[in-house]
Amino acid sequence: MPQAVILAGGLGTRLKPFTEIIPKPLLPVGEKAVLEIQILTLKKYGFDEIYIATNYKSEYIESFLGDGSRYGVNLFFSKEKRPLGTAGPLTLLKDKLERPFLVMNGDILTKLNFKKMYQFALEKGAILTVGTKKWVTPFNFGNIVSNGDYIKQVEEKPELVFEIIAGIYVMQPEIFKYIPENKYYGIDKLIQSLLSRGIPVARYLINEYWLDIGQIDDYFQAQKIYDTHFKGSL
Repeated sequence: MPQAVILAGGLGTRLKPFTEIIPKPLLPVGEKAVLEIQILTLKKYGFDEIYIATNYKSEYIESFLGDGSRYGVNLFFSKEKRPLGTAGPLTLLKDKLERPFLVMNGDILTKLNFKKMYQFALEKGAILTVGTKKWVTPFNFGNIVSNGDYIKQVEEKPELVFEIIAGIYVMQPEIFKYIPENKYYGIDKLIQSLLSRGIPVARYLINEYWLDIGQIDDYFQAQKIYDTHFKGSL
């Protein structure tokens, strides 16, 4: 069965005061913790060997989740001695991750079909496949199109569309050649390093619901959407 890694070592500084006592991945959303929703969603799509990469309040996370038997999966834990970023923690698991594996940030809620993304990555054969998401944000000013001293057109508050990194990846074990050990190293830097070497990086556009619980407003949004998107589906 495919393996998955959840990066759960973040300090959650933007979610204080909630995270002063509870680590961000254990914050409750609806009737479950964020990590529980992630684990059960991964299990739904066939991932039953899941590694939790921890740092901040790691003992809370491990004691809360246990060995995974109550979720129907096998859970394993790693702990950073010091912060290693988003890519660095993977090197602590490189002896365990011997086949293509999925990686996701521990603060994401999504209805993504992980199995489809995983199969897509295998078909592409790239050592790194990056999940992306179209992000639409309103622009609060009218945009002027001009010709010299004359206005040609006014676009009233147009929407800006970006394609962002969604914090979900599929990697081949070969990726470890490009991640320095025992060093703070981010996945964004890893992507740039691969591209600079001419190594193909695949992209998988996520069309399903996706939310990054990075700030207080996002956490409140997660509470609002739990019943619609997750309650009863896990």
